[in-house]
Amino acid sequence: MTTLQARWLGRVPYAEAMDLQRALHAESADDYLLMLEHPSVFTLGTRADPTEVLVTPASVGADVAVADRGGAVTYHGPGQLVAYPVVTLPDWRDGRPDVVAYVRALERVLLGVLADFGVAGRTRADATGVWVGDAKIAAIGVKVAAGRTRHGFACNVDPDLAMFDHIVPCGVPGAPVTSLARLLGTPPTMAEVVARVAARTATELGYPDVVTESVARVAPSPAPPSAPPPEHVTSSHLFRGPASHAPRGAGGAGGAGGAGGAGERAGDRVGEPVRLLGRLAAAGVAPDAGAGRRPEWMRVRADLGPDYRATKRLMRSLSLTTVCEEAGCPNIYECWGERTATFMILGERCTRACGFCLVDTRHPLAPDPGEPARVADAIATLGLAHAVVTSVARDDLPDGGAAHFAATITAIRHRSPDTTVEVLIPDAKGDAVALGVILDAAPDVVNHNLETVARLQRAVRPNAGYARSLTVLARAHAAGRVAKSGLIAGLGETADEMRAAITDLRNVGVRILTVGQYLQPSPRHAPVARWWTPDEFAELRAFAEGLGFVHVECGPLVRSSYHAKRAVEHTAPVPR
Repeated sequence: MTTLQARWLGRVPYAEAMDLQRALHAESADDYLLMLEHPSVFTLGTRADPTEVLVTPASVGADVAVADRGGAVTYHGPGQLVAYPVVTLPDWRDGRPDVVAYVRALERVLLGVLADFGVAGRTRADATGVWVGDAKIAAIGVKVAAGRTRHGFACNVDPDLAMFDHIVPCGVPGAPVTSLARLLGTPPTMAEVVARVAARTATELGYPDVVTESVARVAPSPAPPSAPPPEHVTSSHLFRGPASHAPRGAGGAGGAGGAGGAGERAGDRVGEPVRLLGRLAAAGVAPDAGAGRRPEWMRVRADLGPDYRATKRLMRSLSLTTVCEEAGCPNIYECWGERTATFMILGERCTRACGFCLVDTRHPLAPDPGEPARVADAIATLGLAHAVVTSVARDDLPDGGAAHFAATITAIRHRSPDTTVEVLIPDAKGDAVALGVILDAAPDVVNHNLETVARLQRAVRPNAGYARSLTVLARAHAAGRVAKSGLIAGLGETADEMRAAITDLRNVGVRILTVGQYLQPSPRHAPVARWWTPDEFAELRAFAEGLGFVHVECGPLVRSSYHAKRAVEHTAPVPR
């Protein structure tokens, strides 16, 4: 054991967290501690009696989910810290992991966390979990397969305790439930509890180091004087305490290049630069951050040669939109000169407003049913061996535009059966069924950009989420598609954060990675915090290749579709 990768992910729907765990369980070479809150959900373990959910879940604003963990019925919701260790257990007994010993270790984690805040907890010989007096404050339910763990524990920081009245908690009739808020009056912030859980988990499971990355950042509140954090814990990017403990019902939707999770209000648009700068400041990017003039290595010479002009004429004749133009890609002259382009379907108006993106955010128009055929015609005319199709986010459509993607893939297959197809997709708000429509159309590559590091997600992608993006990629990989993703450098991230994000991508099954320098498209967008040098990009590339990515494009001018055909040539073909 070396480092425990701890991640605070904010508000994550239960199904997405389960798929993310499964991916890390199957793919990751690293051990993880996922920490998050769930929207209200009643979960049923393998010993659960469904009648122990005493209400219709929807009537109290909750979902219900069947879980493959041990235990009975429990409740998860805002204000409750849920921790999912995905770790490899040592052989403790007869060459097999001792699951009971692992559960006891988790109980010690929770007892230690409570003690850090001056609360005396206890365990019971007849049941797992942790109590304060006769009231339960933390539940445990785990699954171990092939010596590796999933699921974990939930600790009540400040949830709505009335929700537990709608179930028989953990199958124990009449058992009272409590929380740190009820016991202390003023509860610790979620940031403080996250820090203590990460530290105590590392101690009990024997990790010499912990690296914590979080979906937002403010300096963490000081730990209780009786329990300073161990020196081996690197809690580098803990989220804003009170602010990130959002009011019940808060949350966001997912979309264009991104994913859904706890986000900003619907009115927080990038067209309001003051709010964007405020979000960046809350995430730790100084208001006066600015990189100055563009360095020489970022300068691109326009080459309006005959092949560039021919490609442009073709796009105009077929009334097609390309992300090359809409997003102001610096490689347009090179790519169009080679008669390649990234086609953007579903119009040119996006329902999201990310702080780095130039795409139009006016109210979108209805999808054009003739567009898939025109895209297929253009690809056939250009004679492309590899085609890339992307779209704006269409949160206004019930399926997020998934059926339109599938129709486009089908049309390309019909016109150019030998062409490999790559789709650069939004997240369809985390809808697994909608994503399945795209995956069932059998694209050769599924690209979905993580875009930035965990800390900056809410600042520059206010309607997106780090966990959801990872889940989209995990689902694509699990479906047998080649998963691809990209990151932007220069928004205010550190090299360590970039390496952590790259590590997360590889550990959910991503095989192709792109990393490039951010360019501010207008004064109303996020400023360039710094210019990464070619040598720094080379170091990131070497790091990514060392993790086992099949193909890495990493450099100042790299964009999502840069050298996309070359990347596909380096991957094994996927059955259609």
